[in-house]
Amino acid sequence: MGQLPYGADLLESLTHIVQKENIRLGRISALGATTHAVVAYYDQDTKQYNPLEFKDGMEILNLHGNVSMRDGKPFVHIHILLGDAEGKVFGGHVMPGTKLFACEISIDEIGGEELARAHDERTGLYLWRTGYLA
Repeated sequence: MGQLPYGADLLESLTHIVQKENIRLGRISALGATTHAVVAYYDQDTKQYNPLEFKDGMEILNLHGNVSMRDGKPFVHIHILLGDAEGKVFGGHVMPGTKLFACEISIDEIGGEELARAHDERTGLYLWRTGYLA
């Protein structure tokens, strides 16, 4: 648990922490605010991320994600809900370029068999190749 620095890139900071601490499986949550945010919606037909950019300050209403392995390294996958000054809510997949005003994070490391990501042809996404639930 801790605070990320003002002006830090959210995705880069979390990736740095999990790789430095070698957290191979975990959960991430956070609250705070951004000065600039970039989130994306994944278009299932085109298999492309479509970014949305918010250049003004936004509240981080909820951030939730996970840590697993991709290409032999710890990989951060996070989604976010952002609120603007009028109470409108926007959300999506966190992309590089999301800069922080303030952010309190919690990373819960999970023991046990790690989950590794691999490219899934059907969806075009890098999904866990193990850990299927029936």
